[in-house]
Amino acid sequence: MAAVMKSLPSLPAERTLRIISGRWKPVILYHLMTGARRLSELNRLMPAISQKVLIQQLREMEAHGIVGRTVHAEVPPRVDYEATALGQSLRPVLLALCDWGRKHAAELDDLDSLADCARVSLPE
Repeated sequence: MAAVMKSLPSLPAERTLRIISGRWKPVILYHLMTGARRLSELNRLMPAISQKVLIQQLREMEAHGIVGRTVHAEVPPRVDYEATALGQSLRPVLLALCDWGRKHAAELDDLDSLADCARVSLPE
């Protein structure tokens, strides 16, 4: 964890971007905002991501404290991932990204290509 923290930038905005940057981290976090999900469920929600990349992204977010991992003592073991309180605090950031993306698409007359950022999926 110390090595992860050591490599983070000192500028707060840059730090935030480093923690949530990448193609998949915001999408994963978006899906974890409503509660715990299993790895297989996340894979179904994001069929274009490989399991290797999904696990890597989850581990990075776990190291940064925005995703928690719970291993249940069952056979076979069940692992749940969920947004921590710190991860949940990124809700307004994700909503702002959705809003900006919608405005950008509207400006470029490309609203038809957008998926819906369902606010229902991000409860307050």
